[in-house]
This record gives sequence, C-alpha cells and structure tokens, in this order.
Amino acid sequence: MSDSSQDKLQKTLFVDLDGTLIRTDLLIESVLSLVKQNIFYLFLLPVWLLNGRAYLKQQIADRVNIDPVTLPYREKLLEIIRKRRATGTPVILVTASPLKFANAVAHHLGVFDRVLASSGDTNLKGSKKLEVIRRNSGGNSFDYAGDSKSDLKVWTDASCAIVVNPATALLRRVRRLCDEVLVLNDPDRNRVHNYVTAIRLHHWLKNVLVFVPLILAHRLDEYALIGRAAVAFLSFGLTASSVYLLNDLLDLRSDRNHPSKCARPLASGAIPIEHAVLLIPILLSGALICASVLPLPFLITLAVYFTLTLAYSLRLKFAVILDVLVLAALYTLRLIGGATATTVVPSFWLLSFSMFLFLSLALVKRFSELKLHTDRHAGVAVRGYTDDDLPMLSQLGSASAMMSVLVLALYINSDTVSVLYEHPQLIWLMCPLLLYLVSRIWLLAHRRKLHEDPVIFIIRDRRSHWLAVLAILLLWIAT
Repeated sequence: MSDSSQDKLQKTLFVDLDGTLIRTDLLIESVLSLVKQNIFYLFLLPVWLLNGRAYLKQQIADRVNIDPVTLPYREKLLEIIRKRRATGTPVILVTASPLKFANAVAHHLGVFDRVLASSGDTNLKGSKKLEVIRRNSGGNSFDYAGDSKSDLKVWTDASCAIVVNPATALLRRVRRLCDEVLVLNDPDRNRVHNYVTAIRLHHWLKNVLVFVPLILAHRLDEYALIGRAAVAFLSFGLTASSVYLLNDLLDLRSDRNHPSKCARPLASGAIPIEHAVLLIPILLSGALICASVLPLPFLITLAVYFTLTLAYSLRLKFAVILDVLVLAALYTLRLIGGATATTVVPSFWLLSFSMFLFLSLALVKRFSELKLHTDRHAGVAVRGYTDDDLPMLSQLGSASAMMSVLVLALYINSDTVSVLYEHPQLIWLMCPLLLYLVSRIWLLAHRRKLHEDPVIFIIRDRRSHWLAVLAILLLWIAT
C-alpha cells in the first residue's frame, strides 16, 4: 500500500452529534425534560444563560439524564463510521452538547475513539470546535460530518465534508469549501405527511361536537351560526394540535420506549424537534385569531380547554381517576364551546349524556392500555394504574356507559323532545343503538382488540358508521 493510500485510511473522521449522528437536538430535549421535572426551572434558564451557553448546558446536564439507547440515530452515518473504523481510521465524536450526554452516547454505540464536548466554560461550536479539531488531528487532514451553518467553519479545513440533510444554500457553500462532499438525506425528510401526523389532524374529527348543540336545536338552516360553529371547529383543532405537539415533546423518552408510539414523527426524528417548538406558538396564534371573531364566552371556554389540556399533559394524566374525568370534561367542553360560539344554550340532558358517555370511553381507553401493557409487563404500573385495577375500571366504565343510555332514555321522555320532534317515539330506537355501540367497544377491549383511542376507533369503524347513519335517519324521520 502506498504512503498516500495509508494517509487516506488514517485520516481522522470527526462526527457532530445533534442533528447529525442523531435526528434530534439534545439541548432542546434536556430543557423539556428539566421543565417536565419542575416547571419553575423556566425562570432559572434565562439566569443561567446570562453566564453563557456553556454554563447553561452544564447546569441542565447536572439535573437531567438522557437515554442513549432509544435516541433516533442515523443508520447511514453509523454505517460509514463502522466502515471507517474497520479500515483503521480514528473516529472522534465532537459536539457542542455537554460531555455527560456525549459520553453516554459514545458508551452506548462503542464506535468512537475519543469524545470531545462542551464543558462548563467552553461551548464547543463553530470556531471553538475547529480549534479543538485542529489540536486533536495533529495538524493532519481530517473529514467532518455535520449538518448546519455553524459547521461551515470546520468544513473550511476539512478534506471531506459529510453533510446531513443540507438546505440548497448550505450545500452550495459547502461545495465551495471542500473538494469532496458526501450528502446524506433522510428519505422521509420534509414530508407533509409527517407534520399532518404530528399535529394529529385526524383527531380534529372530535371537534365535530361543536356542531351538536346547533343540530339538536334544529337551527341548521341559520348559515351564520353554521359559520360560527365552523370557526369554533378550527379554533379547537389548532389548540388541540398545539398541545399534542407539546405533549409529544414532553413524552419523547417514554414514546421511544413504547412499541408503537416510537414511530411518531417527533420520537423517531422524522420531524426536527425545533420545528415542533416553532409550530406550537404558530398554531396557538391561529386559534386565538379564530376565537377573536366569536363571542367572549367562547374565548373563555377555549382558554379553559387549553389550560385543562395543558395540565393533563403535564401532570393530570398521571392522577388516577382524575385523568379520565379530565378526558371526559375535555369532550364536554367542545360541546360547550359549540354552544357559546353559536349562542345556543346547551340542555342539561346533553351535558349529562356527554359526561357519562365520554367518561366511559376514557375509562375504556385506560383499561385497554393497561390490559395490553400488563400482558407484557405484569405488575408494572401504567400512569398509576396496576393490573389489580382492571376489574374496577371495567365496572366503572360499563356503569358509566349504561348511565349515558339512561340519560338518553330520560331525555326522550322529557317535554323538550315532544316540542322538537313530531314523532318522538321513534327516537327510542336510539337507545338500543347506543347500547350496542358501547357494549361492543367494551367487549373488544376485554378481548384485547382495541388498540387506539376509542373515539378514533368509532370514527374509523364501519359498524359505528352504520349506527351513526341509522341514528341520523331516526332523528330526521322523527322530525
């Protein structure tokens, strides 16, 4: 082998971590983990930042741990690293992340000869990173894998640039700096489908509940009110999507350990974590703009909905029994939101029916999750529930479902129905339809065949569609 070939084989490869080796940003993730521990850390972050980014990162790292096993790694880059090491090439991890995090990743992967990372007084980024690389390359040529504009300073000295998911402008600048450029693009990068999935657009169908007060009041011929309900629908959807994103950001670690949730766009790294951080205020701003054209009571209802949803994501989803009550309340708030947007007063019967029905669906959701989890991990608690709680959840959920049927029966027998419907006796047939629906859902849960949110199951289930068509026909004929 010639000397030039030997030099090429021994040329050190330096690899960046955030956004390059992993499809996420550990600084943002660690901040989110810190805030999840205690929301009051938000007030300390600006104070730490006053002492510099390196100090900020160190303070966060002292209080937060990462799980290197579940991080979304770029397999293409790992394959390159392993091939280089097989030829004897030194590979060094060099990152602006704290040394604690970098060591955890390096120890897990076992493919790096050394680790260079930020300390409490040095933020290893840009020119600082280049200085450290020059010292550790012994003045010899080196290759560098990175992903952002801050890496351009390093690529000025690099022999080969490995660029991950570069924008067109960045790639153009890199090509001017390096003779040899290798581009690694994620196949799912910038796919609209990933963003649609992340904001749970299909969950917006739950917001159809805002139209229910208008339908039951027989005022669908008032197009101005339909327009208001449509704006309320959009406002609830944007608000819910913002909280879904926040919830996914806060649950990154647990989602990555989940057999199905690990495929979510944020957990898998299909969407850059910083994009989600930017999307949250954008979605909330859109929701407020929509709400501003509706009556003030709607804005208050939306604020309560957002606050309760946020509290659920942060804490209440781990509060036994209270969690399912909150979920039922969130559905009922959609009905109240539709009523306030259209100035239609919701009846006592509607609100009572909603609470009992959606409490049952919330309980079946928790029952199904717990049952599937305990099949794999017996005795392990899920959000405060254990396998001993399964009978109680089933009994409470079934009782709540029957109560919703009872409220519907009492409503049909009330004076209100006789005023609104010419043939109210036909509406009695809705009781067995509802009985069939809730009984079937609970039966599927007991058989471990309910693998998703029961409301989403109803939206997708063909039999539920036929039940909805029959119910609509009954209401139309009775009118």
